[in-house]
Amino acid sequence: MILLQVNGLSKAFGAEEILSNIKLEVQTKDRIALVGRNGAGKSTLLKMIAGSMSYDEGEIIKPKDVSLGYLEQHSGLESQLSIWEEMLSVFDHLKKMEIKLRKTERQMADPAVYENSESYERVMKDYDALQVAFKDQGGYQYEADIRSVLHGLRFGQMDHDTAISTLSGGQKTRLALGKMLLSKPDIMILDEPTNHLDIETLSWLEQYLQGYPGAILIVSHDRYFLDKVVNQVVELSRHRSRKYHGNYSYYLDQKALSYERELKEFDKQQGEIAKLEDFIARNLVRASTTKQAQSRRKKLEKMDKMDRPQGDEKSANFAFSIDRQSGNDVLKLNDLAIGYDRPLSSHISTSLARQDSLALIGPNGVGKSTLLKTIVKKLDPQAGSIQYGSNVSIGYYDQEQAELNSRKTVLNELWDEYPMKNEKDIRTVLGNFLFSGEDVLKPVHALSGGEKARLALAKLMMQQSNLLILDEPTNHLDLDSKEILENALMDFPGTILFVSHDRYFINRIATKVLELSPEGATEFLGDYDYYLEKTLEKEEHEAYEREQSEAANPSLSPQKDKNSFQLDKEQKKKERQKRRRLDEIEIQITELESQIEDNENILCDPDIFQDHEKVMECNEAIERAKAVMDGLMEEWASLEEELEE
Repeated sequence: MILLQVNGLSKAFGAEEILSNIKLEVQTKDRIALVGRNGAGKSTLLKMIAGSMSYDEGEIIKPKDVSLGYLEQHSGLESQLSIWEEMLSVFDHLKKMEIKLRKTERQMADPAVYENSESYERVMKDYDALQVAFKDQGGYQYEADIRSVLHGLRFGQMDHDTAISTLSGGQKTRLALGKMLLSKPDIMILDEPTNHLDIETLSWLEQYLQGYPGAILIVSHDRYFLDKVVNQVVELSRHRSRKYHGNYSYYLDQKALSYERELKEFDKQQGEIAKLEDFIARNLVRASTTKQAQSRRKKLEKMDKMDRPQGDEKSANFAFSIDRQSGNDVLKLNDLAIGYDRPLSSHISTSLARQDSLALIGPNGVGKSTLLKTIVKKLDPQAGSIQYGSNVSIGYYDQEQAELNSRKTVLNELWDEYPMKNEKDIRTVLGNFLFSGEDVLKPVHALSGGEKARLALAKLMMQQSNLLILDEPTNHLDLDSKEILENALMDFPGTILFVSHDRYFINRIATKVLELSPEGATEFLGDYDYYLEKTLEKEEHEAYEREQSEAANPSLSPQKDKNSFQLDKEQKKKERQKRRRLDEIEIQITELESQIEDNENILCDPDIFQDHEKVMECNEAIERAKAVMDGLMEEWASLEEELEE
């Protein structure tokens, strides 16, 4: 069922065009990611769809009975109520139904009603209808739903009678998200919902959205999250929109293939045009060939000429180099305790060798940023010690950009640090970070979050330090800038210690993962997926041991316990493999459906329809894709059946 249609939407701010002729369709169960550079108009489009901003041209069609919920970026919940009261307000309609149910029950118990068979039957009929409606709308489970969502968003341990007005900005943002999830609109519009969420909460949100009954339209710079949640991607670039089927990784592949295909088609047409023009030039004046030349000229005039396909818009371009190499032992933490008035985390021990890349992860509030500030000597350790290796020079990236001077211009922010450089060299560096022309004269306080992040990275690059300590370096960066940063860090010849909630980024950069908790730190020698696998195995092992302890069956020998655990572990591993294969099959089926649709569209082209060879080629491609898809559908059904058993 089509829930929403956007047709030919255009928007400009003054003379600056933002969006032009945007098309979008949202159907039930669609999970659509809206992607594009910072400033491409993603949030603007969401606001227009949500009705909080006007548009210049086009139309938005939505049936009256379709409900729409919109969670704006950086929007926190402002309320004088407690956490529980605010979440409960979502279900006011159910509470009214509950009052009506109790009232009807009292009517049924009234002697004047139950002694009159006609009245009693009428009240019973009303009661049955009301009870069914109450049940269907979640009347018997809404309190459990509230507790589940609050637990998932890390409010499980907090007193639910806490006044919302006393909470931090990040907590208010999470509660706004929670209220949206509980309201379950037909179309849920989320603008950067992953901000302020730690990795554990992100994983919970992914699972929740995967099972969401409505449609989702989402803007996020979290690629791991998009890969898990979405099945379509709409790219906004150069004021236009383009739709791709599949998740974010599949969109990247398809985008690259589309560009190559369009470039080949353009080059082929250019070759054909050159031949026609050459023939016309040589034969138009000859009496014997004038008619052929005129015929070719008409063909050239009627030809629908392709524009040269445009590649990606300009990206930042930078690399990190080092002034001098450090020793092999770079950093060592010995039984470290960190915090302010009281310790946030204690007994932290780890070491960094040259060219290690260590990702520091853990829940919000455990002290990840505090640990980095302690290492760069902005805070004193509360216990333990830190050893720095020989020739170690530290470059620090602060997620709050506190190192930037808000009163300076962009140019002076960099030039004042390196006064011996000439202005041209400083402007060249800033140009590599997308600051050009008059942009370099902007005051720092007027920059957007993404611009401040790029400026802080430019300063970091100029330092040429051999140990980079980065606190959430991908915050505020668009998807393209993240990829540039990743490539620069992967080529960096020094050592990296970083905090990030971006699991895609961790997977690309990390050689080790350090999980921080209040009691200490646990090290994993691999990327995020390796950490996840080991954590899952540990949880399964602990769950199994709990089951065995609860069962307390004396007939089971220790060897049998061990064998049973091994079998259970293998079974769960196979189940995970099957689920991964299901995800792969679904992506492949989506790809094949897209190929079939493309070929069927080609067959509708009158020029192609008259080309017998091209028609045969398209039909064969369609049949091949359908055959492969049939096989995949059988495998999918078989795996689903096995998992249900």
